[in-house]
Amino acid sequence: MDLKQIEYIVKIDDEHSITRAAEKLFVTQSALNQQLLRLEKELGAPLFHRSKVDMRPTEIGQVYLDNAREILRIKQRTYNLINDMTDAKKGRLSIGFTPGRGSEMFTHVYPSFHQAYPNVIVEPHELSVHRQQQMISQGNLDIGFQTLSERQRTDSEYIKLGEEEIFLLVPSIHPAAEQLAATQTASAPFPIANLTLFQYEPFVLMYKESTIRAITDEIFRKSGFTPNVLFETASNNTVLSMIEANLCCGVVPEYYVRRLPKGISCFAFPTHPSWDIAANYRKNGYLSEAAKYFIELVRNFWT
Repeated sequence: MDLKQIEYIVKIDDEHSITRAAEKLFVTQSALNQQLLRLEKELGAPLFHRSKVDMRPTEIGQVYLDNAREILRIKQRTYNLINDMTDAKKGRLSIGFTPGRGSEMFTHVYPSFHQAYPNVIVEPHELSVHRQQQMISQGNLDIGFQTLSERQRTDSEYIKLGEEEIFLLVPSIHPAAEQLAATQTASAPFPIANLTLFQYEPFVLMYKESTIRAITDEIFRKSGFTPNVLFETASNNTVLSMIEANLCCGVVPEYYVRRLPKGISCFAFPTHPSWDIAANYRKNGYLSEAAKYFIELVRNFWT
C-alpha cells in the first residue's frame, strides 16, 4: 500500500471534500481526484458517497479508512520509537487544547519545548474537549489537554495534571453579595454561596456541550432550581465581561477567579465541586520523550 495515497484518502474523509483536502495537502484537486479514482478502480468499489455538499464513506470506504488510520498510527508510533532510541529529537507532535486559557497555556509552554526539541514540529489545534476526544480515538491527535470530570472521560488514557474548583461569580452590587461576604471566615479564601439567593437572577453559562456545563447543571439540580439562562457562550472571558457589566451571574473554574475584574464577587459552593486538568492520549498509544516533556511543561504551568 502507498502511504502517501493512504494519507490522501484519509484527508478526504477528514475534510468531507476533495477541494478542501487538496488545499490542506497542497496538491491540485484534479491530482487528488485521480488518486481516489485509481484506488477505487484497484479495489473495484467506490469509497465515498459523492454529493454536491460533501463526501461520506461507503461501507467499503469505512473499512478502508479504519485500517488506513491504523496503518498511519503504526507508522507514527514506529517513527517515534526509533527517534527516541536514536535520541534524534525530531518528528511531529499534534497538540489539542481548549480556546481561551488553553491557548494561553500553549503560548507559555511552547518556547521552552522548542528550545529543548527544536526539530520536533508541533501542530497546535484549538478544539473543544469532545472534539479532542474524538480526534484522539481516531488517531488524529497525539495529546489533548482537557478539563473534565471523572465521568466525562472516554476509554482513552488520562494523566491527571491538577484539580480545579468551580466558583459562583456575581456582580458586587447585588444585595446578596454583601450578605454572603459577611459570612466569610478566616480559614476559607471565599465565603460559601447560598445559591438559592440567586434563583431569580439571570445567568450566563457555558454552552451545553462544554464539560463544565454538565458540572454546572448538577450544581443547580442539587440546589433545587433551574437557572434563568440569559446567554450561553463558548468563552469564560465572555462570562466575566457580562458579570462585570452587572447583567447576570455566572459559574467559572478557579483559573478565572485569580484575575477577577473589579466589581465581581466570588463565592465557593458548599460542596466545593471540582474537575480535573488532564492530558489525554490514545489507549495503548505510545508517548514519545518529546510528548512526555511537553506534558511535564504543562503540568508545571498549571501547578
